[in-house]
Amino acid sequence: MHTVWKGAISFGLVHVPVKMFSATEDKDISMRMIHKECNTPLNFVRKCQHCDREVEWAEITKGYEYEPGAFVLFEKEELEALTGEATKEIKILDFVNLSDIDPIYFQKTYYLSPGETGSNAYNLLMEAMKQTGKIGIAKVSIRSKSSLAAIRIIDRCIVMETIFYPDEIRSIDHVPNLPENATVNEKELEMAKMLIAQLSTPFEPEKYKDDYREAVLEAIQQKVSGQEVRVAPEQQKSNVVDLMAALQASLESVKPVPTDPSPLPGLSDDLPKPAKGGRGKSKAKAQETVGS
Repeated sequence: MHTVWKGAISFGLVHVPVKMFSATEDKDISMRMIHKECNTPLNFVRKCQHCDREVEWAEITKGYEYEPGAFVLFEKEELEALTGEATKEIKILDFVNLSDIDPIYFQKTYYLSPGETGSNAYNLLMEAMKQTGKIGIAKVSIRSKSSLAAIRIIDRCIVMETIFYPDEIRSIDHVPNLPENATVNEKELEMAKMLIAQLSTPFEPEKYKDDYREAVLEAIQQKVSGQEVRVAPEQQKSNVVDLMAALQASLESVKPVPTDPSPLPGLSDDLPKPAKGGRGKSKAKAQETVGS
């Protein structure tokens, strides 16, 4: 893994030297823009409209447009001084319960490993957080950007999640057409709850796949080998308008397979058998909290 940041976690007067690594990676398939006429990739240039020429990086600074056509300019050093980048500190302000933070606040996850001289302090903080079940709320500056962060434990690792500031979360009052007083049909509600129960299962992230990315990769391989890309037609979906009928049809579609082992006449015993379990598993595993 590539180290993206070095610094220290601080809580009170305790400093824990750490190195930071990205915990996630972007697996989107990158495609270039191509000129159809000659199959040449297009380049983007930094061109000044006033001077009518390409601009080098050394000639570029940053500016804020405070009114149309009027800017205040900042050099890189000025912005770094404002962010406190030189402190290289993840300063824990408070310890809270993870359940108190709505998922809407979370941005990006980073793994933190102990620095060359920080193993003892790292282990101390990790064990203290495990035994108290708390997570830390901290402030940090990464790449000239100040962020709030949540410090928590996953297995044997201290993890930092950057989180939005409260004023960066839009109010639901701006969402159109939300119901004032939600009223539902009791029978439909019971059927909806039954459907949720049928579809409930422990969270197993490895079973979810990016179907679109896999389809694009397969299409790329077909084109590279000179094959024609063929896509199977989408299966016609039933257009059920009635809500009760839709709930009933959904429940029918997720009914467990009968466990009667006797085969129907004329069917081979070599045919694959339905998978056991899945929807009806105990929810005890799902309620386990990793590292907290």
